[in-house]
Amino acid sequence: MTWIEAVVLAIIQGITEFLPISSTGHMIIAQKLMGLEATEFTKAFIVNIQFGSILSVLVLYWKRFFQSINLYYKLFIAFLPAAIIGFVFGDYLDLLLENVLVVGIALFVGGFVFLFVDKWFENNNKDQNVTFLKAFKIGVFQCIAMIPGVSRSAATIIGGMSQGLTRKNAAEFSFFLAVPTMLAATGYKLLSNYKTLFFNLDNTINIQNIKLLAIGNIVAFIVAMIAIKTFISILTKYGFKGFGYYRIVLGAIIIILFALGFNLSII
Repeated sequence: MTWIEAVVLAIIQGITEFLPISSTGHMIIAQKLMGLEATEFTKAFIVNIQFGSILSVLVLYWKRFFQSINLYYKLFIAFLPAAIIGFVFGDYLDLLLENVLVVGIALFVGGFVFLFVDKWFENNNKDQNVTFLKAFKIGVFQCIAMIPGVSRSAATIIGGMSQGLTRKNAAEFSFFLAVPTMLAATGYKLLSNYKTLFFNLDNTINIQNIKLLAIGNIVAFIVAMIAIKTFISILTKYGFKGFGYYRIVLGAIIIILFALGFNLSII
């Protein structure tokens, strides 16, 4: 992986992580377009630069994380369903990450959902309190996002809106839930692949990989800060329709390419 490829992937990660267009899907597509081989380092890099995005949430909303310990309990409850599903079906889910067609179908189908979701929940303006039960239900929605192309933020925001939250409040809870979810994913990947990430075959420290990870996280952090603020503004004013059309077009392109015989497999 070159410096330019690392920066491009980090920019895509920072932009798409909190937008309802699937960061994983876009990372897989970008990896394919750049001709990056699906090495263990590439896979680990894509997951571990999420740490930069996590930091952006903590920096932007740091006051909210000190307001009440109940927030941590609710985030833990919301995190549990994905943690259990990920632990049980982790190997199968990893296989889904290796085919862009899965991303295309999920983007396409999800796009049509986005065209109507604002109408479905247009009266959400009453109780904005996230109870423990609501938190759990949002966590169940998050499990759907384990299919690449669905989008974790889309699933959790829609999950929040299904529980009566406004778009803005649902989006913010989605950002908060991203912290334990992404931290667990990056931490697990880091521990299970630390030799691939930080050491050469002769057990010497791989300075190049460390530099790539560092720049990737820094870029993802900066871009995610901007993306979160922009997304909240767009979502509050215009809703999901624009993202829906984008997903439909991108998903259709991927499906058509597959139908024409293009090899969409990452490996």
